[in-house]
Amino acid sequence: MSRAHAQLRALDAPGLRALPRSVSIITPVLDEAHVLPAWLIAVRALRCAQVELLLVDGGSTDDTVALARAAGVHVLCAERGRARQMNAGAAQARGEILLFLHADTWLPAGALAAVAARLDGRHCWGRFDVRIAGRPHMLRVIAWLMNLRSRLSGIATGDQAIFVTREAFERVGGFPDQPLMEDIEISRRLLRLGAPACLRLKVVTSGRRWEARGTWRTMLLMWQLRWAYWRGVPASELAGRYR
Repeated sequence: MSRAHAQLRALDAPGLRALPRSVSIITPVLDEAHVLPAWLIAVRALRCAQVELLLVDGGSTDDTVALARAAGVHVLCAERGRARQMNAGAAQARGEILLFLHADTWLPAGALAAVAARLDGRHCWGRFDVRIAGRPHMLRVIAWLMNLRSRLSGIATGDQAIFVTREAFERVGGFPDQPLMEDIEISRRLLRLGAPACLRLKVVTSGRRWEARGTWRTMLLMWQLRWAYWRGVPASELAGRYR
């Protein structure tokens, strides 16, 4: 992640203070103490009057909460479940723009300024392109396919750091209360309001899931789950397969 960290250290705090609209970054966590120190270093450059950081814990049993609070990050506690945690964060957030960022995903330099510029009335939501960090070369191909599919379909994944105006988020009722595919479902709902702003700036997300489970195996599983969800299989049933 050294390249990602270098990009993040290049973020210009004075530039952030000039953002035309306030932004709340909402990060759901559960037992993320092993990746949180790097995330805390990364987001330190984003802290200013116009940017609010909210970490929403779903009942961690490790040092996640202690690490975040020691770093001065505002921590909320919510019922476990990524959708519920992100909704809880959105309910407490003060920003005009909500950006949902995973704890193992890093924003590129200029990210927030680009978000504010694109949510200019023509778009009310969007996402970034993604790069997957890891050893397997196939991760580059997977990221390219994710970005292409998202650009063609208008559907975003959580790894792409979805951002949305507060007004649009409230109009669609927030994230659906389901254990999986909450990102797919909110994308469908937001599409009714308009096409997403597809930023070519790339967030960097960890490839740990693919490396731990096997690149091809994980890719096949995700395709199967999305196909099943598209055919109407309940998210609660798919969550069991995902685990």
